[in-house]
Amino acid sequence: MDATEVEASKMYISYNNIHQLCQESADKIKQFKPDLIIAIGGGGFIPARMLRTFLKEPGQPNVRIMAIILSLYEDVATVGSQAENIGTQVVRTQWIDYEQAGVNLVGKNILIIDEVDDTRTTLHYAVSELKKDVVEQAAAKGANPEDTKFGIFVLHDKQKAKRADLPDDIMKTGNYFAARSVPDVWIAYPWESDDIVYHTKRAMEQDNDVFIPSSRV
Repeated sequence: MDATEVEASKMYISYNNIHQLCQESADKIKQFKPDLIIAIGGGGFIPARMLRTFLKEPGQPNVRIMAIILSLYEDVATVGSQAENIGTQVVRTQWIDYEQAGVNLVGKNILIIDEVDDTRTTLHYAVSELKKDVVEQAAAKGANPEDTKFGIFVLHDKQKAKRADLPDDIMKTGNYFAARSVPDVWIAYPWESDDIVYHTKRAMEQDNDVFIPSSRV
């Protein structure tokens, strides 16, 4: 596939679209009642911050956001373009220092956020490792790790065979939230762009914005 074909195949997503997808998803996510958001970097950071605005309840504090950084994708230069290759091994580059942050996972509703559910490898790793942390914390406190609930929010779930699974306590309880289910295409997110004007123009041309009517007049 040459550079022109690669460009034509991309699905461009604007900041406006992401903001509105978070707004659209918030009411369902409120039913999960998250106590803590864990954003997977770098794609989960901006949706997490946007979503927190819409989860805010009057008289209640904002939901706390913690960050973890997991790497799976690698950009490999090809002739005339940048090709996105999917990695097979998750690399943990940043995790939560629970003691320093004063974070206790036991008995909490924890919402994990990433931008896309592609192969599901990263999400599987995040859930599995966080559950291990819950078991360790619960043992130290003499508590029940089953009292901790996990949910997932992604902007886009790609319609494709996944390389990893997510547990039933997420997938069969309604605690998996995907704002959109999309074909298996290259999704271009705005934070990856070095020309946001061109990027936004392409997103508008593709009509990927959802345009939720404002409640303000």
